[in-house]
Formats: sequence, structure tokens, C-alpha cells
Amino acid sequence: MSNGAGKFLGGVIVGTAIGTAIGILFAPRSGKESRQFLKKSAQDIPKIAEEIGSNVQYQADRLTEQTQRTIDELLLRLQEAIATGQDASRKLQEELAMAMIGSPDSLSIETGDRAIADEDDE
Repeated sequence: MSNGAGKFLGGVIVGTAIGTAIGILFAPRSGKESRQFLKKSAQDIPKIAEEIGSNVQYQADRLTEQTQRTIDELLLRLQEAIATGQDASRKLQEELAMAMIGSPDSLSIETGDRAIADEDDE
């Protein structure tokens, strides 16, 4: 059990004990009835603590499973997004390469840019 769950369980047990003691002090019972009630309550504390511990463990297990499913789904979506981005990038590179090879203007534009840059250097 994690540290937070242990603190919670301890708090529940202490709170139960304090609540029981206060209830007994203000209850309209005889001393004998109060002692019997205290004895029964003290005997029930381990059972209550076990039930609470089981419940906390069950909730922690559910949360762990749910978190794992969410992480798995997010990883799958991320992998799909990366693959889509890589495909789009590859297609764009192919289109640019085809445009550079297939267009005679692309070569003259590039040479023209170089010529302008050479004139600026002079």
C-alpha cells in the first residue's frame, strides 16, 4: 500500500476510535452496557480496517488499470500522428524534388538568384 493510503487508513482508524469514544461518553447507557459496547467496538476495529484496506487496494488497482489504458491509447495516437507526419513530409519532399527536376524555370530562378547575389558582392 502506498504511503498516502497508509496515512488515510490510519486516519480512518483513529477517527473511528475517537468517534466511538465520544459517542460512548454522551450515550445514555449504564456503565456495564457501555463497557460491552466498547469491547465489541474494539473487536470490530480490525475487521473495519481490513475492509477499508481492501477497498483502498481495489480502488488503487482500478486507477492503475485505467491509467495504463489511457497511456496505451495516447501512445497509439502519438505513433499514428508521427507516422502521418512522416508520410506527409516524405510526400512533400517528393513533390519538391519533382518540381525541381521537372521545371526548367527552377534552374533559371536559382541561377538568377546567384547572379543577383554576385552583383551585390561587387
